[in-house]
Amino acid sequence: MENIFNIFIKSIFVDNMVFAYFFGMCSYIAVSKSVKTAMGLGVTVTFVMVTTVSLNWLLTRYLLNPGALAWMGGEFAAVDLSFLSFIVFIAVMASFVQIAEMAVEKFSPALYNSLGIFLPLIAVHCAIMGGSLFMQERAYENIGEAATFAFGSGIGWWLAIIMMAAIREKLKYSNIPRPLRGAGITFIITGLAGMAFMSFLGIQM
Repeated sequence: MENIFNIFIKSIFVDNMVFAYFFGMCSYIAVSKSVKTAMGLGVTVTFVMVTTVSLNWLLTRYLLNPGALAWMGGEFAAVDLSFLSFIVFIAVMASFVQIAEMAVEKFSPALYNSLGIFLPLIAVHCAIMGGSLFMQERAYENIGEAATFAFGSGIGWWLAIIMMAAIREKLKYSNIPRPLRGAGITFIITGLAGMAFMSFLGIQM
């Protein structure tokens, strides 16, 4: 239980997808103009992150890893399908993004219209792909650890975009030099937030 808690906290603060690895920056910059829109995208990214990483863990453990097919019989013990990891991960991501897109369009048309192209682009969201690749690299022992890491990573990305959206809404009333308005000041704030989040590296996990 302690290990699960450590994975969750670390994935939010220490290994934050935005401030530690700068993953998912395209949608992070484009959609963080409004807290309401950022909230909707954050929920969607977290849902896709948890579902895809969990399913990809199962596929890695029982299909893709070297010797993973031993459960099918001794003649499959030497089969190594790890070279298919990228293709399988992307296919899983695209499938769940399609499900999420249909759900958002049905239950929240306003959010669907405000997200625009960035909703289907979650299929190639580098934060979600990074979550699956980190899961594979760190070789979590069970699906509970993998799902906790995915949930924490989604919450971390959600926290980052909500924080940026709230700041950018306040910046509308600030006297920012013209050359820095828009993306310029957003990148500066992101860099400062990244340095601030580095303080969490001192947390003993």
